[in-house]
Amino acid sequence: MTDRVYPSTKPATNGTTATKAQLYGATRPVYRPQHNRKRSRGCFCSCVLWTAVVIFTLIVLAAIAGAIIYVLYRPHRPTFVVSGLKISSLNLTSTSHLTTNIDLNITTRNPNKKLVYTYNPITISVTTEKDDILVGSGLLPSFVHGTKNTTSLRAAITSSGLQLDDKSGSKLTSDLKSKDGVALKIELETKVKVKMGGLKTPKARIRVSCQGIKATVPSGKQATKASVSNAKCKVDLRIKIWKWTF
Repeated sequence: MTDRVYPSTKPATNGTTATKAQLYGATRPVYRPQHNRKRSRGCFCSCVLWTAVVIFTLIVLAAIAGAIIYVLYRPHRPTFVVSGLKISSLNLTSTSHLTTNIDLNITTRNPNKKLVYTYNPITISVTTEKDDILVGSGLLPSFVHGTKNTTSLRAAITSSGLQLDDKSGSKLTSDLKSKDGVALKIELETKVKVKMGGLKTPKARIRVSCQGIKATVPSGKQATKASVSNAKCKVDLRIKIWKWTF
């Protein structure tokens, strides 16, 4: 008796029909799904467009808000005036050691109706206008400058045994001997923040430079007053409120 194996290991050869099926199966291409590239590009373009619209809208709203604040508060820089400068001593030795004792009076005004300035301690330096040689320095305490307020500031400008180099000493000696006096420059520097109602700005640097001051050295114990009638002060302050800078 012949053994039978199930299932049969021989391929079915149902005449010509089986051969065509095998050939058809061998040459049929494999199906691969195609991605819709046009649709992907359309989604990407839409996202970019909406992002641009949102950013543009925020910029417009910020500009409108800044314009409203500017119109309501009308911010202006504070003004500074040198109201007096009295020299008690300004001595330069033969070895270029400088001793200075100056009383300085500054008047500052806040012209704004709704802005309050809060100043950090203010550093002061007095130099010669021509050669920028340091004569003395001082410090003003911090203070709050209210609306429509005029404040008088007083500082002591000193230097004790300040050593100058030979070139600076020679130039300062020549300036001090001049009949027209020595031209001085005053610089104030600090940081200030502004309060407008409930809005407070970050601290910003402010620098005040005053020129046109003529000083003479006292010949004896009596102090001399410098001429400040032609003094002009320039205020460098940039505070940004939204897109507005003043």
